[in-house]
Amino acid sequence: MGHFVKKTEDILAGHFFWPKMRRDMERFVARCTTCQKAKSHLNPHGLYIPLLVPSAPSEHISMDIVLGLPRTKKGRDSVFAVVDRFLKMAHFIPCRKSDDATHVADLFYREIIRLHGVPNTIVSDRDRFLKMASC
Repeated sequence: MGHFVKKTEDILAGHFFWPKMRRDMERFVARCTTCQKAKSHLNPHGLYIPLLVPSAPSEHISMDIVLGLPRTKKGRDSVFAVVDRFLKMAHFIPCRKSDDATHVADLFYREIIRLHGVPNTIVSDRDRFLKMASC
């Protein structure tokens, strides 16, 4: 049912009755862990905006951090992935989950800007690691 309060109340009222049934049902729905995991608590984001079509290499890039990988001998457990959206060429830069914003910015400068210049646009999924790195 998904624990919609009105729908659940209608079904229960067809079979049962007790005083303050609505209040008990609202409390049950509010405490249901399955419902809390399934319900979105984010605000609607509006319409999606299509990305610009790249017209030249190294102008538009996307980036992401892949976490939770097995640790290497040098202690790296993550990969900083940067993709040129025109050429579909990717740079996979090893890093640590514990790297701070200055280290990620240094990696970006050393591995991307040094080789290809400053891009016009950068697209990311804005996950927790990149938010931390953009501080």
